[in-house]
Amino acid sequence: MSKAIDYLEAHVIGFIVAGLIIGALARLIKPGKQNLGIVATLLLGLVGSVIGGTIANLLGTGDIFELNVLGFIIAVIASVLLIGVAEAIAGRNRTSVR
Repeated sequence: MSKAIDYLEAHVIGFIVAGLIIGALARLIKPGKQNLGIVATLLLGLVGSVIGGTIANLLGTGDIFELNVLGFIIAVIASVLLIGVAEAIAGRNRTSVR
């Protein structure tokens, strides 16, 4: 059972690191200043990773949690789009409060 737990822990840590890298890359690609913290970047990167992995899996290029080029590219694109959505929602909330 210890090996199964170690394997799961490694996947979770890898997933978090990949999400952070993907989120950071998405923020670098998206023009302009984003008012997002490290936690928001991580969460948007994780969601982008799941989207990219799911699409890559549907296209038959690998497992959802397997690191592959197509899944990585799609994850970054999805994260850029998610950052745009998050900014739009935050901007709308900011203007409605004033």
